Amino acid sequence: MRETPVKAVDFINQMESGKPMVANPSKWREHTCGWFWGCIAIICFHTAYLSPKLSFLMIGYAMGLVGLAGSGTPVNGFRIGVLLGLSLYAPHLTFFWRIFGALAIALWLVLATWIGFFICLSRTAFQRWGRGRAIWVVPIFWLGMEYARSELYYLRFSWLNMGYAFAEKPHSFWLRLGVYGTGFMAMVLACGLTTLKGKRRFWAILGVILLAVAESVLPNHPIPIASGSNALPIAGVQLEFPGPTEVLIALRRVDREAPEAKVVVFSEYAFDGPIPDAVRRWCKKSGRYVIAGGKNRLPDSSYYNTAFVVDPKGEVVFQQAKSVPIQFFDDGLPAPNQELWDSPWGKIGICICYDLSYTRITDGLVRRGAQALIVPTSDVMEWGVYQHQLHAHVAPVRASEYGIPIFRLASSGVSQLIAADGVPLAQGSIPGEGEIIKGIMQLGSPGKVPFDRILSVASVTISLGCLVIFLLRRKPSS
Repeated sequence: MRETPVKAVDFINQMESGKPMVANPSKWREHTCGWFWGCIAIICFHTAYLSPKLSFLMIGYAMGLVGLAGSGTPVNGFRIGVLLGLSLYAPHLTFFWRIFGALAIALWLVLATWIGFFICLSRTAFQRWGRGRAIWVVPIFWLGMEYARSELYYLRFSWLNMGYAFAEKPHSFWLRLGVYGTGFMAMVLACGLTTLKGKRRFWAILGVILLAVAESVLPNHPIPIASGSNALPIAGVQLEFPGPTEVLIALRRVDREAPEAKVVVFSEYAFDGPIPDAVRRWCKKSGRYVIAGGKNRLPDSSYYNTAFVVDPKGEVVFQQAKSVPIQFFDDGLPAPNQELWDSPWGKIGICICYDLSYTRITDGLVRRGAQALIVPTSDVMEWGVYQHQLHAHVAPVRASEYGIPIFRLASSGVSQLIAADGVPLAQGSIPGEGEIIKGIMQLGSPGKVPFDRILSVASVTISLGCLVIFLLRRKPSS
């Protein structure tokens, strides 16, 4: 007769003794806590992106991440983090499937892996140093992870970090910390709250919620325009891959509907080459500037995805290539350098589409003294409405961070004129074919790069240092 398996015997003994039928109570508690904190993180993250009035729930998302990092093994934490990352990113990035097909699954996994790294590294710190000391390095790990995945490798992708949830809340305290500083501060608050116990934790959480709600619902206080600012009347026309004839028709409409505009902007890839002669003649006849995307072709058949500036004499007086071509696309060569257009209204940085998503690109323009940014953008309509809406989070955040106005002209929405305080002054619809977006850009003092950039680089360095220490000094088996 075969012996009854040990696990079955244990189960029967527990049944007869009346003891709890849990083989390992500590593991049961770990799994229960993991499910609880994971659900908190998922619910808060998705809810925070539903409305700007709910963006403060990013603190709850941070608390969920800290809770997940607080117990269990690092290896198991990595697995949990990857699953959590998929549940966070994939629902918002379903348009990846339209753009990349089955490759979208790999891209979702790449993004999710960064959450896994964060949970794994944090759990290792808790094991090695104890919770009391390790809890305060968790915000540094988060900032280092978020900056690295957004800025520092080939598949970098910055959307859906904590800061962009506050894009539709101008004058928010959070955005003054910088897009990465927002996530760092949310993590600091979350770690501080988790260190409290009992009634202290309850009252502290209640106080943070009340302050965050008040910050979300109280009326905004606009930042005054800097004295001595220069007013630039500007207009743009949403057209997706137009021909030269369509552009000329649009320019005639600008003559009628926005006669005050001194600069007219078209999207990235408005032309399949340089600016056509017919458009140059229009500039000469109307006495206006045109900024439009095209291709600066090289002798070896390669090209730079370029924004050209044509002056009222019909001459190309400035051009800037795209610094970060979209991965897996025929999007030209990376720009060899960055310069500012010294316009009659002040120094203007021109970056193309995806460039605006990378602070390492826009920071360079601001450090050179940019007083405004103009961003020709190609958002293809077939990528979907939600892709356009997510992309539209970037410009308000950049304007709020730097304190300079931004004019972003998209091929099929959402084109935006954003004031220096992050307030949208004009906006196009989706798809909005042929819509004219117009307004006044107030160029004041040059922008300032927020302090979170220095803190981000330091956090990446510290996180890498801790990783090396953990790998070299393995915890001895007990």
